[in-house]
Amino acid sequence: MTSQPQKRVRLFVKPYCGWCHEAQDWLEEQEIPHEVIDVTATASAWNEMKTLSGQTSAPVIDVDGEILADFGVDELEIFWKQLP
Repeated sequence: MTSQPQKRVRLFVKPYCGWCHEAQDWLEEQEIPHEVIDVTATASAWNEMKTLSGQTSAPVIDVDGEILADFGVDELEIFWKQLP
């Protein structure tokens, strides 16, 4: 039996964003390994979030190239269940 490869999960956040904190909490509760990227820390992080999502609102999550932008936990749960 082979195990599925682990997904690369990156969460783009703004530190003062309540939805960002909720998304991070949800990922931690689900024990999903993820990288948190503060888009206010560097211009490159901000630009990458804008390029991936087409917008400047956070949070944005990138799961192996699948993008969900400007979401709440309810949308995140649905998105996660629909991932390949």
